[in-house]
Amino acid sequence: MSFLDIAKALIPLLLIVGLLYGALLFIKRYGISVKGKKSSAVSIDVISTQMIMPKKFISVIRVEDKLLVLGVSEQSITLIKEMDKTFEAETKPSFGTEKNNFLDLLKKNLGMK
Repeated sequence: MSFLDIAKALIPLLLIVGLLYGALLFIKRYGISVKGKKSSAVSIDVISTQMIMPKKFISVIRVEDKLLVLGVSEQSITLIKEMDKTFEAETKPSFGTEKNNFLDLLKKNLGMK
């Protein structure tokens, strides 16, 4: 096997890899999605997720003007409860904006100054 045979095999390989890399950069730059349109039509936000068992979670999701409480496991996603968005404003904790460290909070709760 000579150098010319190796070069004949590597040149097409490098050309194909370069074309694939160029296509990847083009797609990233111009934002072409797989479905053909951007997914900004529906607003979906994950508000909170809490693990209750290994590979089992409870998640609160905001979809448009609804809050959904979902049970998520490895095999399925189950709707537990659907609430209006107004419920979220009522249940938010009213903590101060100040950030205390653990020692300050412990002293405060123990009645120490």
